[in-house]
Amino acid sequence: MPEPRKLKKSESLEIRIPHPTKLAFMARCREEGRSASEALRAFIDGQLAAPQPQPRRRTWRLVAACAIAAAVGAAAVPSLARPGLRAAEFARLDANRDGVISYAEFQRP
Repeated sequence: MPEPRKLKKSESLEIRIPHPTKLAFMARCREEGRSASEALRAFIDGQLAAPQPQPRRRTWRLVAACAIAAAVGAAAVPSLARPGLRAAEFARLDANRDGVISYAEFQRP
């Protein structure tokens, strides 16, 4: 049974790099005992085989969690500002009687 034929390498790729970079690259290839074409083909194959990075999808969750925490904190700040509130003072500030003092209610005179 004959072995499958290797793909013919007939395409070329031209890149422009500074001459000192080319000389350093060629010297490294010689040290490793392979041609520049071999090194570049191996690099390209590695890039094609590497998994593509997935976009971050959790960012919006973090933003939403921070927004919720900020809203809860903003609602809690007015009631925490004066921890010694008596029931009558609380009732006076809670204008709509919903059991929560909103920022607008806290700012009222």
